[in-house]
Amino acid sequence: MTAIWQVDEHIFQKNVRSVKGNDAMMAVVKNNAYNYGLDFAVKAFLEEGINTFSTTSLSEAIRIRALAPHATIFLMNISYDFDSIRKYQIHMTLPSAAFYFEYKSQLYDIHVHLEYENLLHRSGLKNLEEIQSVLKDHTKNQKNKMNISGLWTHFGYADEFDVNDYEIEKKLWLELVTALLNEGYTFDFIHAQNSASYMREEGIFPYHTHARIGIALYGSRPYAALPRQAIQQALTLRANVIQIRTIHKDEHCGYSFAFTASKNNTKLAVVDIGYGDGVLRTRAQHEVLINGKSYPIRALMMSHMFVEVDDSVKAQDDVILYNEILRIDDYTFKGVGANSEQLSALNLDSLIKEYR
Repeated sequence: MTAIWQVDEHIFQKNVRSVKGNDAMMAVVKNNAYNYGLDFAVKAFLEEGINTFSTTSLSEAIRIRALAPHATIFLMNISYDFDSIRKYQIHMTLPSAAFYFEYKSQLYDIHVHLEYENLLHRSGLKNLEEIQSVLKDHTKNQKNKMNISGLWTHFGYADEFDVNDYEIEKKLWLELVTALLNEGYTFDFIHAQNSASYMREEGIFPYHTHARIGIALYGSRPYAALPRQAIQQALTLRANVIQIRTIHKDEHCGYSFAFTASKNNTKLAVVDIGYGDGVLRTRAQHEVLINGKSYPIRALMMSHMFVEVDDSVKAQDDVILYNEILRIDDYTFKGVGANSEQLSALNLDSLIKEYR
């Protein structure tokens, strides 16, 4: 018996349609499309009219090109494999003025998106003046020119409501965009909003061409105040009861006294999933569903877990760790870990993967 990672394709695509509405989306498909599977996700997004994608991996960008020959593909990380970038017609971030001045002669015929650092400070040009210096030098350059096709940033605080950092980073960004447009610069792509920003603003910012959406397209709310019905989760993670064990008061289960029984005849289900399959230890502090009833996890091991159950649970019963009731975003709001953290932890080499 093996635990199963299962996606309802109908619900997945219904959620994509709901999130997208009539807006232009740049679908984030990094890290194997949040573990939903790059091939599956790209094909599903194409069916829903999304033909612009972003990733952090050049190898993924090249795979997307094979799946979507006419799509726009944006690489959010820098790459020094300029020949492959050109060959596969991939757009790439321009992360700093220093990078531009060092490599501008090698960037010919490559579409770049100027990245603004903003409050995240992960990457990007630092301010308007630095962006202007690149634009002015690029205008003077008459040969072997790259194509400045886009302008972008990333909001690091859009899912934070107790501080005003999102309003600060939004203001800085919109002022920068306005200044550049007023100076006569034009861009084919202007994108900044992640799922949290897009849902908070109920649409795309003025003058922007796309919202760059990740987690909402995959069925998780980016912040707790968003109603559950706004996003649908298509993912179910199910395991199996492989046997029932009985321990008595003061007996232990799991490694290093993980759980000690407080009463005699404590029933424990041995379940065929563990942290080696991607179950976070923080997730194991919460419940699972067996036959529609909630039961607590008592011990987590690499390939197994113990769940305390009652006499109604039998071997071969399904054990649900995630579904439309036990949602990934609910556990995010309980402190288990970010939506993307829970998804990316899942070990798809050890789980059976099903689409239905």
